[in-house]
This record gives sequence, structure tokens and C-alpha cells, in this order.
Amino acid sequence: MEAAREVARRLGELLLAGNLTIAFAESCTGGLASSYVTDISGSSQYLLGSAVTYTNEVKHQLLGVEQEVLDTYSAISEACACQMATGARRLFHSSLGVGITGNAGPGASEGKPLGLVYIAVATADGVFCKECYFTEDRITNKQKIALTAISMVIDKLCEVKMEENIK
Repeated sequence: MEAAREVARRLGELLLAGNLTIAFAESCTGGLASSYVTDISGSSQYLLGSAVTYTNEVKHQLLGVEQEVLDTYSAISEACACQMATGARRLFHSSLGVGITGNAGPGASEGKPLGLVYIAVATADGVFCKECYFTEDRITNKQKIALTAISMVIDKLCEVKMEENIK
């Protein structure tokens, strides 16, 4: 998938230029976003690690997602994605953490509609989260979710760079 390589290459350039590192906590994408990142030679300079946290138990135990969040809002929630991103950043001691959780399909899950996904990016300055919907088949949804997550990190890095240039 050429789009994935291009997006992952751009992410690597920005991370290297900023001397930054990244880690992922993925649920519905099953590690696909971090796989795209590792398709780029030299990615070990900035990708510190990735955790596929498919079950609520693992989200709680490994990433520190609060049980109350899982019980109250479910794993398919903004609160969960934010805690996953923060947990990935903490677990791997990275500059950035990415949390991806949602329902890739084919049907509703935890009472949440098909294609509802939350993607969060955690930095030292806080956490940004986006709600997205993907309505194709499971494999296509996973690919688009992973690309969207990487693109969100790129957008965040470019935003920070622009703010630094304005100062």
C-alpha cells in the first residue's frame, strides 16, 4: 500500500527532525499502524514499541486504563483512547503515544456502531483525541484507521512546528 509507506516515511522524517520517539497502543487495528511505521527502514530510531491491547483486561493491566472508564464508557470511547495513548507513552518512555480503539466491523460492538473509532495522541503537553467513523469492510477499515492515526500524529507534529516558528 503506497499511501501507507508515504505517510509512514513522512512521520519518520518529522520524528527524526524533532529528535522524538513514538509508541503505539492498538486495539481494533491489531498492530497495523505500528506495522506501517516499521515498513520504513531505520524506524527503530524513533519507534520504541507497540502493544496490541485487544481486551479490556490488557488495556487495564498493561496501559493503566481505569476500570471505571471501561465500565462506564466502554473500550470504544474517547476516555479509553486517551488513557491508552498516555499509557503507551508511559510504558515505552516515548515522546509521543498513540491510542487506537474502536469497532472495525462487521457489526455493532459494546452497543457502539460499526466503524466508530477513537484515536488519541499523547504528548508532554497533553492529549488530543478524535472521533472517526469508517464504514467499509473490516480490512479496509483497519487500513484507513491506521493511516488516519499516523496522519493525526503528522498533523500534530506540524502544528507544534508551526507554533514554534511563530514564537
